[in-house]
Amino acid sequence: MSYRAIFASVVIASALVVSAFLIHRARPEVERNQPTAALVKASGKCAECHRHETSAIIDQFERSRHAEKGVNCLDCHKPQEGQPSMEHRGFTIAKALTAKNCAQCHATEYEQFARSRHAAPAWASVNGAKDMTPEQRALGEKYHPTWVDRAPMIVGQLEGASAVESGCNACHAIGKPNADGSFGTCTNCHARHAASVALAREPTTCGQCHMGPDHSQVEIYGESKHGALFASQHERFNLAADPKKLTTADMSVPTCATCHMSGLEGMKVTHDTTERLSYFLFAPVSTKRPAGDRGKAEMQEVCLKCHTRPRVDDFYAKAEKVLLDTNDKVKVAMDVVASMRAEGLLTPKPFDEPAEYTEFDLWHYYGRTAKHGAYMGGADFVQWHGNYELMKLKLELDHQAAELREKKAKP
Repeated sequence: MSYRAIFASVVIASALVVSAFLIHRARPEVERNQPTAALVKASGKCAECHRHETSAIIDQFERSRHAEKGVNCLDCHKPQEGQPSMEHRGFTIAKALTAKNCAQCHATEYEQFARSRHAAPAWASVNGAKDMTPEQRALGEKYHPTWVDRAPMIVGQLEGASAVESGCNACHAIGKPNADGSFGTCTNCHARHAASVALAREPTTCGQCHMGPDHSQVEIYGESKHGALFASQHERFNLAADPKKLTTADMSVPTCATCHMSGLEGMKVTHDTTERLSYFLFAPVSTKRPAGDRGKAEMQEVCLKCHTRPRVDDFYAKAEKVLLDTNDKVKVAMDVVASMRAEGLLTPKPFDEPAEYTEFDLWHYYGRTAKHGAYMGGADFVQWHGNYELMKLKLELDHQAAELREKKAKP
């Protein structure tokens, strides 16, 4: 081929490239911004519209393990048995997703979740069992006798429907009974389109609900040595590690998920957050869980990844002593209120007198806090946010009882 022919070929090719570029620039912007073939393959036809209408969810999905594994939008959004459906731009999709959609692939994880306190008991503690089917109620009672088949929480009823809906249920709906027979949604912890294991391992994710005066776990964790170490070292951790292959090389400092759920170095993974617990710390007077000894042994197995057996045994012995002493203090305070009722100093109506609020604050806030602080390494929560407040409120109860007796004795 002659030099002239080569030169002509180069010129023609360059002209074609420039022409293609100019023609592309002249196309309407909506056409130029169409998803790539790879994006359509990863996220399905849905990306063509949602890239323009709700673009963030496409970005989140592209980064997810679901996209990496070839899962598309319809795989998750297609209706499951018992779910209302709707027509949406040529597709039939579920009107709302529940844990049942995730259970298509994650059946074991859902079954573990369904028997945990995050399921039926979480919802029933605020709303009672009235919204549950007989099957949902039976499943909850099977694993948590007396904690599910109950009336709605009286405090919520007194506060009103809006407070319950936007307050209590913002967290307790993790166990909401769905019409399709399932409980709740997995997205509270994993997020909808990111479907992230790393997010579920972040303490702040658990802290969206496990915070505040009645269950201040995330504040306690932040004060603890575990929390301080995580804050200073978390950039080095592999929070996205496969739960079944997790090692201390991935995470050398525990988060909530590490202790309560993860399969660290051969331990079994669980979505039942109650399996490794030994006591009902949230109760006014804490008793041992039915499988409490096993739960204690399994939690201590996690502790032994970092600590020696004598250190672990000493920690548990001290925590249990705080629990038993707190139980005794709560019992004494509740006896004061019981004696006021027996003497007719309080009306039968709940939460209409100061003494009832004092008693509730004493066990529901500060009794719980002292016990959680002891089991999570939060010294200040055992003492100033726990025992000191218990002492102060017990004195208030005594004064309230004395005032009511004095008032009753007057002619």
